[in-house]
Amino acid sequence: MTVISLKSAQVREELTLPYAEAGYPSGTPVVFVYGLGESWWAFEPLLRRLPASLHGYAPTQRGHGDADRPPEGYTPEDYAADLVAFLDAVDIDRAVLVASSTGGVHARMIAGSHPDRISGLVLIGVPGALEGKPAVTAMREAVEGLVDPVPREFSEEFASGAVDRSVARGLVETMIDENLKVPAHVWRETLRGLRDTDLRATLAGILVPTLVIWGDQDDFLPRGDQQTILDAVHGSRLLAYEGAGHHVHWEQPDRVVADLAAFATRIEHPGAPGTP
Repeated sequence: MTVISLKSAQVREELTLPYAEAGYPSGTPVVFVYGLGESWWAFEPLLRRLPASLHGYAPTQRGHGDADRPPEGYTPEDYAADLVAFLDAVDIDRAVLVASSTGGVHARMIAGSHPDRISGLVLIGVPGALEGKPAVTAMREAVEGLVDPVPREFSEEFASGAVDRSVARGLVETMIDENLKVPAHVWRETLRGLRDTDLRATLAGILVPTLVIWGDQDDFLPRGDQQTILDAVHGSRLLAYEGAGHHVHWEQPDRVVADLAAFATRIEHPGAPGTP
């Protein structure tokens, strides 16, 4: 089992982000990007399984977990700029970005705008677009009415609603606690930023190798939604996980790590046998 170290990075004069680091110094740098309401803990199942070929970093984003909470700056563009600043702060020249859920929006913005910094992109249960999704509408209505302190019932429903019974209860409880650290205004402003962003436009200009991972039992993202990504990103390919839901990396972490390692190997050594 890989050891996870907890550190912090000052990415701006007014912004410090905690992050988890795991893996081997000589491994390919991999930066993990989670979705709304979570923290670095969302990738703990992957970090502790990293092989010697990978070196993982999982920053907690502004307003989330134990990161600083500025009063504003919660659009996808803001989160993307923070991630680029994080790469600078921890001296990562190029990395594979691995993003889950709505974290994939600002991750793909970086992949399209900073191809010199991103060697590959992995999207795990990431929406192609938000319109036409009843769950998004219900979430927006619930978030608009939030006040501090955020009710535990809201966090429990949010964290538990997208997972399969196969996910360890301890992980779900941890994510509920992490969700509760997010102030009401961060929930609102982040979701508004996503709503006001043309998500299809964020798929333009991505030229780096891209792998799409999706659970075929995802109640939020149908197969056609993933096709939106595949059609927009030239050369991207899909790995569909049979029986998995929205949080594939929680339900099948061993397989996700294996597929991630093979993807990174293909980037570093094109044509290597046994790579996806």
